[in-house]
Amino acid sequence: MSRRGGLLGVWAEAQRQQQRQQEARHRAEVQAQREATRAAARQDREQRQAYRQAREAEARRRTEEIEARVAELEGLLAAGCRAPAFTVAGLRRPEQLEPFSPGHLARPVPMPDAGQYGGFGARERFERDWYAAQAAETQRQQQLAAYRQQYDQWAATTLAEIRRHNAGVAEMEAALRAGDPDAVVEYFSAALYASAAWPEEFPHQISAAYDPGARQLVLDWELPGFDVVPAAKAVRYVAASDEEKETARPAGQRRSVYRDVVAQCVLLAVRELFAADAFGALQSVVCNGFVDEHDPATGRPAHIHLATVTADRDVFAAMNLQQVDAVECVTGGLGGQVSARPDQLAAVRPGRLPADVGRSVVSHGGGDDPDLFEMDPVEFEALVAELFRARGMRAVMTSRSNDGGVDVEALDPDPISGGRIIVQVKRYRKTVPPTAVRDLYGTVQAAGANKGVLVTTSKFGPGSHAFAGGKPLTLISGEELVALLAQHGLRGRLGGGAPRREPEPGAGPAQTQTQTQTHSVLGLSWSGGVALDVCALVCSGSRVLSDDHFVFFNNPRTPDGAVRSAAPSAGDKAALHVRFEELPEAADRLVLAAAIDPEINPDADLALFTDARIRLADAFGTELGQLEVSDGRPGETALVLGSFRRRPGGDWDFVVGGKGYPGGLEALVLDFGMEVA
Repeated sequence: MSRRGGLLGVWAEAQRQQQRQQEARHRAEVQAQREATRAAARQDREQRQAYRQAREAEARRRTEEIEARVAELEGLLAAGCRAPAFTVAGLRRPEQLEPFSPGHLARPVPMPDAGQYGGFGARERFERDWYAAQAAETQRQQQLAAYRQQYDQWAATTLAEIRRHNAGVAEMEAALRAGDPDAVVEYFSAALYASAAWPEEFPHQISAAYDPGARQLVLDWELPGFDVVPAAKAVRYVAASDEEKETARPAGQRRSVYRDVVAQCVLLAVRELFAADAFGALQSVVCNGFVDEHDPATGRPAHIHLATVTADRDVFAAMNLQQVDAVECVTGGLGGQVSARPDQLAAVRPGRLPADVGRSVVSHGGGDDPDLFEMDPVEFEALVAELFRARGMRAVMTSRSNDGGVDVEALDPDPISGGRIIVQVKRYRKTVPPTAVRDLYGTVQAAGANKGVLVTTSKFGPGSHAFAGGKPLTLISGEELVALLAQHGLRGRLGGGAPRREPEPGAGPAQTQTQTQTHSVLGLSWSGGVALDVCALVCSGSRVLSDDHFVFFNNPRTPDGAVRSAAPSAGDKAALHVRFEELPEAADRLVLAAAIDPEINPDADLALFTDARIRLADAFGTELGQLEVSDGRPGETALVLGSFRRRPGGDWDFVVGGKGYPGGLEALVLDFGMEVA
């Protein structure tokens, strides 16, 4: 073969090799594409399957919730019978206070030992250290004395409040043993309100009267509506339409469950009343269960009675309520009535109503009591004057044309604590501004009165209580007013219908139009060059509600925005904005704390944290008052400054803190129930 023929063969072979390699790469690419397509299809199937399983699991969860709700309703009476009974002893508060705990302040500053000093200049070094130790010891003793004084003042005030409360409980107990009708009605109404036997969402409206001759309590007790029974029986996921569909509960079954709930409610109410009677006040109970609905016959709002029963104490005690059929027990065992069609509001006729007893009827949560919000202003002032007269004072209404800021004048005849009392009445729905409290104090001083009382249908903020502290002023919130009226046989309730839109008390036209700046400003300042992180904990008791309710440098606001960090104003070193009215219902205190900033002052403690105070201001910067807080102590790196605590009427008071933590912010939050990773 010629040379040319050999080269052509080599070239042809190279071309064939290159072609085979290209074909192999192409086959590999096609195979890889097929594998990728199969993998994507497999992943898509798995995702669709996972999605369907998740939706089916959610449908099962909802079904289980429905079944659990129905089981809870069917077992309402049995579960309620296991709940502890309401007792007078449970109303008493123990006279035990948190002991005085000065922490590091209890340990004297160690004095230097001259024997430990040697060498050149030993005497000078010893004297310098001795004088420094003496100065530190003097400062410790001063801080300890101030802290002890704060504690003693707090302890005396708290103990006096506890004793007043317990004295009121003892007075009520004596009245119960004497069969006083008002005391009987108030106590057993409280027993139903405070009972742990009822689901939280159940209503608690009650009207009651007591017949002392028959030792019979007659009450109307509100029942839950028909919608308490779930309309759905189950939930299933339909993949074809990608939606959840509810299977309706049969109408007859839903009606049967609701009828059973109605019967259980009246039986449980009777059980709670007899269980709370440790005084023999009740020989029998008439319980009429009603719903607040529109009467089908007239279309007007009405109390529609769906069940009624009269239970004798001895007959009722012989029953095993955890085993009875509730409807049969009411209708057969006790001879009562349960509506045959409660879902259609078919009413029963009670044998006896509270109004039939012939004595004053005490109502809570609604009913026929006059609405204090809707009452004529003159009538409202007259009612407040009547309240003071019921408390043994002489009280008159002032002339409205020239009252000088005085609505009622009262004279307390007590020779020690009595005197002339100036009363102002504020029928507000919004929180009473501190300016109203300041105005009252000015009126008291100008009139030369012994005391001023501000009565409102609303409540007071911390600024009002801060100003009233230490002054001859008493603030009575709406909830406290209603309780006082009931205590003295007078009637009144706070609303019940749609609230009217009213301007913020004391607001000008511009502020009335833009009700946006409603927060309080808490500005903190202190002496000393130490850098601090100021934080707030929204708590229930001594436990923070959640990690999100701890406001500090890494979490500047709570989820609802009720508490948030803010830029400090001139003169403050840190600030918080708080909307007290928007704090969660579960929260009963807002704790303020400060801790050493470890990045700026890693080796510092709170010994330089002195002359601290909280400046309370409104949203427009107007100062409402100043709250003193305790100084820091050597060795501690975090300190509870104090806490705003919710009063029974919904107001907030400030209580000075002082508890310190050597372990810094981490130790503090651990003490309030938070977990630190």
